[in-house]
Amino acid sequence: MKDSFRQQGKRKQLVETVKEKGITDKKVLDAIGKIPRHLFMDSSFEDHAYQDKAFPIAADQTISQPFTVAFQSQLLEVKPGEKVLEIGTGSGYQTAVLCELGAKVYSIERQQELYLKTKRFLNQLGYRPKYLSFGDGYKGLPAYKDYDKIIVTAGAPYVPKPLLSQLKIGGKLVIPVGLENQTMYLYKRKSGTEFEKKAYGDFRFVPLLEDKN
Repeated sequence: MKDSFRQQGKRKQLVETVKEKGITDKKVLDAIGKIPRHLFMDSSFEDHAYQDKAFPIAADQTISQPFTVAFQSQLLEVKPGEKVLEIGTGSGYQTAVLCELGAKVYSIERQQELYLKTKRFLNQLGYRPKYLSFGDGYKGLPAYKDYDKIIVTAGAPYVPKPLLSQLKIGGKLVIPVGLENQTMYLYKRKSGTEFEKKAYGDFRFVPLLEDKN
């Protein structure tokens, strides 16, 4: 688990890059500056870890572009102690950012290989999500519902109703919606039946997979 001065220096440069692209939330920038992203990637990509790009990881998935992780995290406006549901644990990088922001993280991963690997790895790094689950992200985690925030880290063809229903009133859902390219949406729950929706530009994600069984 090596984190050299060179890698720390590259992280500082990465923080400057995402700042230039419009990330202003100091806590999010601090998290990007602190988390050793190279450890979340296959060793063959380690040299590229601090470029602002997505890279392949196990099970045909990717580790998201740092700007995208920072952008979604900034939109969420996580406050310490908030209950956050993450759909798509993946490499665990976004999970680690949420932990750094002080969230109580509940996370679902649909690829068993990734779920087992990331669960072990986050533990080794000292990140302790409240609950990591192997399952179908479209269904959310109803057992722990009334989430303050929900973040979806894969492209969904539509907004799954169970996720909206598991948000507490006043809660926020950040989700990229679309097939080839996605539009980032922020949903705010106003009441039992009312949601406010706002679009925040185009992004590219791997697809959100359905029907695990």
